[in-house]
Amino acid sequence: MNKKPVAALGLALAAILSTTGCGSAAKSDASSNEKVTIKYSNFTSNGGNEKNLDTIVQAFEKANPNITVQVTTLPYKDYATALQTDLSAGTQADTFDIEYANLGSYVANGAVAPLDGVDGSKYKESLLKSYQSDGKQYALPSSFSDVVLYFNKDLFDKAGVKYPTASWTWADETAAAKKITDSGAGVYGDFQNVSFYEFYKALEQTGGKFLNDDGKSVAFNSPQGVKAAEWLAGKSGTTMPTPAQGAGTPDFDTKLFKDGKLGMLHSGIWVASSFADTPKNWDIVVEPGDTQKASALFSNAVAVSANTKNQAAAQKWAEFMTSSEVMAQTRISSGWELPPTSDESVLKPYLTKDKPANRKAVFDALEHVALPPVIGDNQQKMVDIITNALGEVEAKRSSASDALKGAADQINALLK
Repeated sequence: MNKKPVAALGLALAAILSTTGCGSAAKSDASSNEKVTIKYSNFTSNGGNEKNLDTIVQAFEKANPNITVQVTTLPYKDYATALQTDLSAGTQADTFDIEYANLGSYVANGAVAPLDGVDGSKYKESLLKSYQSDGKQYALPSSFSDVVLYFNKDLFDKAGVKYPTASWTWADETAAAKKITDSGAGVYGDFQNVSFYEFYKALEQTGGKFLNDDGKSVAFNSPQGVKAAEWLAGKSGTTMPTPAQGAGTPDFDTKLFKDGKLGMLHSGIWVASSFADTPKNWDIVVEPGDTQKASALFSNAVAVSANTKNQAAAQKWAEFMTSSEVMAQTRISSGWELPPTSDESVLKPYLTKDKPANRKAVFDALEHVALPPVIGDNQQKMVDIITNALGEVEAKRSSASDALKGAADQINALLK
């Protein structure tokens, strides 16, 4: 899977949040007749969607003439540093973008305000719940992307294999991949990165879990974990090219699919535009599971600062930016990720576009979501430990059981 950089910002902010007090300041919301300015700091519109954000802002200000939204847009790479500085000085914006990986640190340190009176029916349930903690809503999802299974219809036809369906399991995928693979011709049946970001999802697809309920120890060193590791690593050199054959090269998987040399690809919806012209016949479906479905979800959200003096107005903007019809239509028409809306009628323009034909799979995948485990400051170490352990299994230098036992010992030490 080509993973978007979801966790990086949360890791960068963890240190500053652990040392900076973000206590809630007194709120003094303006009356309905008083004009107020709400500051909104974001990274999601940077790089081509600034005008789309302005369209949403103008619509909000027209509907709320007493509220002005002052926007600051920063590149993703600069956003964490700027927000760190603002948090240290207590000058953060009234509302700001966050990601799922950030939420725990923000809540623990009182940086974000709990949101009351949110109409949850406007949002996809799994997206909304991912920004909740202890039964409270601390941010509102503004956009999302997820991972699906791409498949080349021509290669399926050539191998005499029926196309994937929503009811497929790992066994179905493996059987099809074996029939499609022709390594002599450079054709492979399957591609799924052997990494942490695929492992936690595959683990959930087996019915297993990564961390124990208390979050103080790991649970992946289990029969389900072994099965998940073997599922991923076992593809390498059989139905999937090895790292030596190019699998470790960036974007090798998408190039292989575009060249018509790959039957199935586990990847995010953000690569769909790469396949507009080639291969000729392709589609998507919800990823197969083992004992259950579980799809990787990546999302952004808008939070309200605990220090804002205009919380009601700030929350009104946060809700508009994440649930209004103007927002949804703007995102869909421009291709600016996907809106979190639950309104099927709003989504119709997206669903009726050209390739892929089964765009509904993007939303069906939200019915069973696998969120990445988050452990705070040591997140990247955890990611590296799992990826390295899987690499040992893939290279056949270790059994899945031994590799996961070693990884479990290392990560448990991080959790102490």
